[in-house]
Amino acid sequence: MKGYRKGSHTVYRLHVHFVFVPKYRKPVLRGEVGLRVRELIREICNARDYEILQGHIRPDHVHLLLSLPPGAAPSRVMQLVKGKTSHKLLREFRHMRREFWGRHIWARGYFAASSGNVTDEVVTRYIAEQDLAPDDESFKVTE
Repeated sequence: MKGYRKGSHTVYRLHVHFVFVPKYRKPVLRGEVGLRVRELIREICNARDYEILQGHIRPDHVHLLLSLPPGAAPSRVMQLVKGKTSHKLLREFRHMRREFWGRHIWARGYFAASSGNVTDEVVTRYIAEQDLAPDDESFKVTE
């Protein structure tokens, strides 16, 4: 059970890889700004029980590999991370207001992909090879 996390009634291992970029892909995440983004992301994740497995802040994008609890939706995670960091960065680094009008630093979209230690093919084979009667090959019922 190495690598699994436990909640009060759950055992889970939900890893999501996120990538997000500043508006216009401007390379502004350098020096103090990059360090502050890292610090803010750590604060947000610690407050919400999101475990940072790996992270990398590049001048024009951010990579995060997070372990999320079962109730955390990836869209909500990105809303929190991008919203809170944007608000605080614009307040603390006033020079960024000239480059990013409209109270937003981050571009609208993001990339999110789940990751795990088994592939979809392995899970599909595991489900298919259960000791079941062959009623319906793609979605079986047993009594």
